Amino acid sequence: MLRARGLGDLCAAVPALRALRRSLPHRIVLAAPLELAPLVALAGIADELAPQRSLDAPLCRRLAGVDLAIDLHGPGPESGEALERLAPRRAVGFGLEGAPCWDPDEPERHRWCRLVREAMAVPADPWDLRIEPHATWAEHPERVVVHPGAASAARRWPVERYAEVVRHLVDAGLDVTVTGDPDERELAEVLAALLPDHLRSHLRIATGRTDVAGLCRIVAEARIVICGDTGVAHLATAFGRPSVLLFGPTDPRRWGPPADPAHRVLWAGTTGDPHATRPDPGLLQIETVDVLEAVDAQLAEASPWSWSSGAR
Repeated sequence: MLRARGLGDLCAAVPALRALRRSLPHRIVLAAPLELAPLVALAGIADELAPQRSLDAPLCRRLAGVDLAIDLHGPGPESGEALERLAPRRAVGFGLEGAPCWDPDEPERHRWCRLVREAMAVPADPWDLRIEPHATWAEHPERVVVHPGAASAARRWPVERYAEVVRHLVDAGLDVTVTGDPDERELAEVLAALLPDHLRSHLRIATGRTDVAGLCRIVAEARIVICGDTGVAHLATAFGRPSVLLFGPTDPRRWGPPADPAHRVLWAGTTGDPHATRPDPGLLQIETVDVLEAVDAQLAEASPWSWSSGAR
């Protein structure tokens, strides 16, 4: 199975991958970025991960001649052609013979479930996206996760506004963990510098200091998660953690969480270029006060809570 994309993309494909795991007797190998291996193991969606960061490199040669190759990567033709070069006995994917049509407006989770249902007659539920936390992880009801970064500037809410949110949280007696990739370390430091000195002791900068396994644990243990349209938003949904999510150029109906009071989505209702080099105008329409109101509402709803009781 091919899904050589990022963290959020993998989370969106979990329902389809889980359906295939249940229905197929084969040994399942997932071609995906190596750093996602801890999440693949937690979700139980494959027997093995074959490192594949993108389609820029050919697929692993030892996968040649597999019984079944499934393209969960994109609409083709590049991804489909990459699988067909493995000469599998059968290949399934949008753009390949006998496959359903690609719908560019379809929600991502639904898209891949529809593919395996219609092309393979495999029952797949797009709402089957919950991932259970590791048994050794603990709840931290006073910890809030803030993830200010994003893959592109278009999806990055201003750091000054995030700093106001963090200050509000610390003033309320909460501890804040800031997460991010190594290249977002400077962003986290700017956020910290915007806080008064006496508040910084309540701020933990985990940006660039955790792998995917560590990030999963931080998110799964959080009281609430505050971020934009990023992989961390998908993790909050997967682990059932309450969240406040800020959408800008992308439609949350395609990439956002299921309709659930546990996830408060803020969106101005406009779309734009998700790869633009400056914050999306719609994202900038979300004011700090809007986020603070959503955060306070989530804090009121999210306490008390427990994994074992099935609460959010």
